[in-house]
Amino acid sequence: MNLELTDEQRALRDAVRGFLAEKASIEGHVRPLLADPTGVTDAVWRGLADLDTTGLLVPPEYDGAGMTMVEAGIVAEELGAALYPGPWVSSAVAAPRALTRLGVDGDAAELFGGIADGSTIATVGPLTGRLPVAVGQGESALLRGEMRGVPDAAAADIVLVFSEDGDDTGLFAVDTTSAGIMATPERGIDQTRRQFRVTLDGAPARRLADASPEAVRALTDDVLVATAADALGAARAVMKSAIEYAKVRRQFGQPIGSFQAVQHLCADMYETVELARSGVIHALWAADAANPAEKHLAAVRTKAFAGRLATVGDTAIQVFGGIGYTWEHDAHLYLKRLLGWNTFLGGPDRYLEEVGARLARSLLREKHTRGFA
Repeated sequence: MNLELTDEQRALRDAVRGFLAEKASIEGHVRPLLADPTGVTDAVWRGLADLDTTGLLVPPEYDGAGMTMVEAGIVAEELGAALYPGPWVSSAVAAPRALTRLGVDGDAAELFGGIADGSTIATVGPLTGRLPVAVGQGESALLRGEMRGVPDAAAADIVLVFSEDGDDTGLFAVDTTSAGIMATPERGIDQTRRQFRVTLDGAPARRLADASPEAVRALTDDVLVATAADALGAARAVMKSAIEYAKVRRQFGQPIGSFQAVQHLCADMYETVELARSGVIHALWAADAANPAEKHLAAVRTKAFAGRLATVGDTAIQVFGGIGYTWEHDAHLYLKRLLGWNTFLGGPDRYLEEVGARLARSLLREKHTRGFA
């Protein structure tokens, strides 16, 4: 695992960072879209596609870049730093990873191509909770049921749905313009993220592949890690903003950053961000390079410990003082983004419990082995 970015990865990071600063600033892009159900504009989405970010994880044979989760994490971190409100994680990470994890091939060529060039926006659900039920087979399948917490459903052209299909689970593609599908916004604390309750009432669907529990778990881990990278970017950005503020805000004739109490707050933020960074980098690498057990444990650890990133937003507001509580300041948007990450796919506590249980089992196995050596 390489902890340093390559020249190509730095070029990707700088290109995305520069584009977002110019075309998708918080003031000019994010805030105007806070009440928009899609969170996306054609111009900015087209710009991200022109940078090849929408096709990063699409295989080369379908005109994608064929890159790894490490590159996807680089882009996700920059999007999080800019509070980008659009469906990038859903369409550029969750959808192509679902198709590749489940071995969808020839039938998905058109779908892969649309995702790669940005002409098709896709999302995936449900990753948790009860699954819809498929009635019928193949092209004539109809889906019935309700899915909660489906991201970016209003922006999506296609929803990739995990559905019960007899005794098995399958992955189905549902066109959002077809009859029988309805998306209702679910209100959450993070206004830069959109989640929906999607109701399927006999929605026509095309079966793409079988969905084994192992493949679904691996996909869930991919989405978890990509979202962690997004949260890492948000925490890094609000931390940097707070530190810069501490250098120029003066009280009692000197910058507040000279006061030990403020220095401790800044040090705490930096420690939390950098500890989370190491876990995110490892999990991104493991998603493609490690064995199934290691990649799952890496994702679980990331959620368990990077869940603390929400404290960075809270601490930053303490540094900003009264101005940090105002609607006009961006600090509250970062805090809400981080609080949204904290609750994404469940809070950190249950992931900490899984990490602890795995550690306890490994210690028991080691003790047992040594006892009979």
